[in-house]
Amino acid sequence: MRRSIFAAGLAVSALAWLLTACEQEAPTQTAAAPSPALALPAPAPPDYSAQRMRAPPVAALMAAPTPPPGSWPGSERFAERTANRWQSAQEQPVSTFAANVDTGSYAFLRRMLREGRVPPADAVRIEEMVNYFPYSYPRPEDRTAPFRPSVTVLPSPWTPGAQLVHVGLKAWDVARQTRPRANLTFLIDVSGSMAPADRLPLVKQALHQLGDGLRADDTVGIVTYANGVTVALAPTPGSEVAKILAAVDALQADGGTNGGDGLRTAYAEAEKNLDPAAINRIVLATDGDFNLGDTDPKHLQEMIAAKRKSGIALTILGVGTGNINDALMQRLAHAGNGRAAYLDSLLEARKIWVEELSSTMVPVADDAKFQVEFNPAKVAEYRLIGYETRQLQRADFNDDSVAAGQIGAGNSVTALYEVLPVGAPGRHIDPLRYRQPAGVTPSEELAFLRLRYKLPGQPASRLIERSIGAADVVPSLAAAGDDVRFSVAVAGFGQLLLRDSAVAKWSWDDAATLAEGARGPDSYGWRAELVQLIRAAKSVAR
Repeated sequence: MRRSIFAAGLAVSALAWLLTACEQEAPTQTAAAPSPALALPAPAPPDYSAQRMRAPPVAALMAAPTPPPGSWPGSERFAERTANRWQSAQEQPVSTFAANVDTGSYAFLRRMLREGRVPPADAVRIEEMVNYFPYSYPRPEDRTAPFRPSVTVLPSPWTPGAQLVHVGLKAWDVARQTRPRANLTFLIDVSGSMAPADRLPLVKQALHQLGDGLRADDTVGIVTYANGVTVALAPTPGSEVAKILAAVDALQADGGTNGGDGLRTAYAEAEKNLDPAAINRIVLATDGDFNLGDTDPKHLQEMIAAKRKSGIALTILGVGTGNINDALMQRLAHAGNGRAAYLDSLLEARKIWVEELSSTMVPVADDAKFQVEFNPAKVAEYRLIGYETRQLQRADFNDDSVAAGQIGAGNSVTALYEVLPVGAPGRHIDPLRYRQPAGVTPSEELAFLRLRYKLPGQPASRLIERSIGAADVVPSLAAAGDDVRFSVAVAGFGQLLLRDSAVAKWSWDDAATLAEGARGPDSYGWRAELVQLIRAAKSVAR
């Protein structure tokens, strides 16, 4: 009983975070014949105030719920990815990719390592690992230019003679008290597979955290889906916290997975209170695939993309193990201009819905794109570390019709390139015999960085540019700041998990030592946890 009170207390805090930072998400459920368990209870809802006042012990937050028997190894599906190869700066000097960054990969592989399992290669997305952590990059001074890039060029710790080009962005932050009104629709999978403790019960505990973050002018709706679809809670004012939490408590798991109809109903509910000035978002919580109704990913993706144009975004939260369809979650979240995350514990719920609410819910830039042009007079070869599933064509950069990433308030985005300078040993690509090197002016530039983005709701993009040159170079890894060195350690860790030949001369101990020495301020212990995971991975890899 005491443990359940602690868990409920944590859940209250996490949902508080979600609404306080202006996030827009909501789930929906539908059933062919709504069961009594899903109907709103007639008696007055219980008093949740005592639960919200209690803070759970840290140990309880860190412990992931026990997975159901037989869930390891699972049948999870991940988008296939092939690590970016070295490119010749003389032949292909331009690299372009979308800045939308999810965090689900890190949370999922953390759970696998804690269970003593080696994560499948396609589950390891290095950009999501690096961007799981917040960084204190220089902040922008004006919301109309919502981020300011900072660049550091440093020696590569795993390739002698190579350099790393580290690009960091810190988005404009929004004070919680000044956030827009939130119009949230929660779409919750209540199929039979959601019954284990690490699925629907965990989602319900997390949803209890809504109470502390709601404003009176917010609205919350809940749609659920199993064999059918049910509106468990019509759009309800944030002032009616007890009614919202009572609807959450009534959710039970049973039946199939009619996710397509669930999405349609959730959008219909969100449209009832659609407000261009508000945060309009659907939050889908699920453990896997859709197996009833419209299951065609292309149809669902087209529907979500169309709804995105009306101002309703989609965020997806994965739970459980055994049948997660991460590939589908990624596709749908990106089509909905949202993010895909993975909830493996109440501690992760608190991170997503309390500590980082603004960065996941309040957009300050849409369709954010990176483009880096390397100077072939200085750079012989380069490779982008991660972002394999977010690559864009060069022409996509200036095409405002091409959807890309959404950056949330206060969010940080990190990208890393490894470059081989002209004249350095170890080239992977022979230079062309009959092609003359291109001249570059000014010659001291290493590369040129372009960032394109739209202010939320605006049709035309804006551009930020800056050169990368000698002023950005530091002489050693030790001379770089904590944030740079820590992100490099995470990127190296990801490559080790992939058994990438690029880090063949590096080791688990090297990664752990670099991360430990770059922890810096670590209020929530996330960086210390990474060091533990690297050491766990070393044991698992054996």
